[in-house]
Amino acid sequence: MNPIQRYAAIIVGAGHAGVEASLAIARAGFPVLVITMDTNAIARMSCNPAIGGLAKGHMVREIDALGGEMGLATDATGIQFRMLNKSKGPAVWAPRAQADKKQYELYMKRVLEAEKNITLLQGQVVELLVKDGVCYGVRTKSGETFFGEYVILTTGTFLQGLIHVGEENYPGGRRGEAPAVGLSDSLRAHGIDLVRFKTGTPPRLHKDSIRWDILEEQKGDEPPLPFSYRTKDFKVEQLSCFMTHTNEKAHAIIRKNLDRSPLYAGRIAGIGPRYCPSVEDKVVKFPDKKSHQIYLEPEGRDTDEIYMNGFSTSLPKDVQEVALREIRGLEKAEILKFGYAIEYDAAPPMQLKHSLETKKIKNLFFAGQINCTSGYEEAAAQGLMAGFNVIRKLCGQSEFALDRTEAYIAVLIDDLVTCGTNEPYRMFTSRAEFRLLLRQDNADERLMLYGFQFGLIGEKTFEEFNQRLDRMRADVKELKAKRFKNDTLYQYLKRPEIRYKELLLNDLHSSILKDDEIHRVESEIKYEGYIAQQKTEVKKFLKLEKKKIPEDLDYEKMPGIGREAKEKLKKIRPESIGHAARISGISTCDLSILAVFIEKTAKEKR
Repeated sequence: MNPIQRYAAIIVGAGHAGVEASLAIARAGFPVLVITMDTNAIARMSCNPAIGGLAKGHMVREIDALGGEMGLATDATGIQFRMLNKSKGPAVWAPRAQADKKQYELYMKRVLEAEKNITLLQGQVVELLVKDGVCYGVRTKSGETFFGEYVILTTGTFLQGLIHVGEENYPGGRRGEAPAVGLSDSLRAHGIDLVRFKTGTPPRLHKDSIRWDILEEQKGDEPPLPFSYRTKDFKVEQLSCFMTHTNEKAHAIIRKNLDRSPLYAGRIAGIGPRYCPSVEDKVVKFPDKKSHQIYLEPEGRDTDEIYMNGFSTSLPKDVQEVALREIRGLEKAEILKFGYAIEYDAAPPMQLKHSLETKKIKNLFFAGQINCTSGYEEAAAQGLMAGFNVIRKLCGQSEFALDRTEAYIAVLIDDLVTCGTNEPYRMFTSRAEFRLLLRQDNADERLMLYGFQFGLIGEKTFEEFNQRLDRMRADVKELKAKRFKNDTLYQYLKRPEIRYKELLLNDLHSSILKDDEIHRVESEIKYEGYIAQQKTEVKKFLKLEKKKIPEDLDYEKMPGIGREAKEKLKKIRPESIGHAARISGISTCDLSILAVFIEKTAKEKR
């Protein structure tokens, strides 16, 4: 153990949020203590060993552009890479990778251990040290006290974790791991509200017990595209995933045993994720649907475990076994690990500022599932943003917050702190108003400058980024100059049926652009009108965001608005008129009154 007992930052937890937060702060040059209950479970993929997907893939590319580690880790340990939604418009194209679960953990552990400014400690934090509303350290179960200028809690599903399998339930933060007990009481004692949420995981099957020959194979893309802008000479030997379906027989078995499901027998009080429901939920809530997709995904290159994506369940073990053996290809499947549900404490995120600092306790930040989110990508994004804001504070600077026009990460955080959530929050492309501007292919253009300014993107990477932009701009200039028949090539390419590569094949144009750069140029040209329209909407949005609301504004003195609206404004304390406009129940009339009241208050102070 490092003899230093005082740190710039203390990170509690070493999941996906804790990893990104600690690396960002340490790489900025500050000493960081990471306290985790198991130093061999760093960035463990508790559920599906996959990174990215719809909207989540956008966030991973954003994390990478900002200098985070998730994209690099995925490229280094991935076993299958696919671009989803390629038949649709570019705004919803989304990269996804199946990762080697164990190798991903080992990669992240090596990275943390190699960082000279990180001290890694195995232990359990049970108490926050708070004085006069300011957090200044933590105390562990063993009685050790550690002091930090800032504390970031990234506790995942471990706070008062309770695992359910059928009629059984027992304390646990994950299968085979103890829960975090005591910290919830400390949070409540300092005025932090907590709720109970629930998530779940499916069975793992032995690969040799599955009839692969009768299942539908899903191969990765060739050539595979990396997540990280910093990955060079990307090559990977890809493994296939396979698809099957539930059926009426399996559904009948599940219905017959619902009284033994803790979810339907009332033994689970926590609210589960709407967009990743258990198989019990699917059968009950979609009674007319005769089957549901199941993806069989390898957990790694050197393991026999197959992840049963789409069959999350907390049914009793005997029911799981009987039901899944009715599924095509799984008639003789051997279950290595049974599915389970887990309940845990989370903190409603409207208690946070956009910086992810808590409003009630200064210098205390929350990131990840403690903020009522689900997913590795959502957690990593929050961890990175919390890390950035700790860096800003350590440097005596103002808070750092992206806005909704810049990143899905901003949409995530703004949704959480403005509107809160009644269920585990999951990111979707539909949540972003400006998704045509927030494509997965242009995350570097949107965000890499920030990563460079924080010192997480190196000079060489930033120089390569600028050279990439210069190449694309020069190519667009050429397309505008060259003509074919009555149009410039730029205009010709706007036609829906014309593709950029056709210009090359027909010797109408020559290019030094890489495939991903060609796709980006083509998207910008074909959707130019829509992009221009969204940029106009962005200007209106930013105008409202610039109208800041004083932190000490006394809403009780504001006349003309209802009690409910006034209570919401007092509770959330929006930072701008735009922020206030996104609060449920605040009308345009309320906003007009608020704007007038701010101006009047400012005049009175002059």
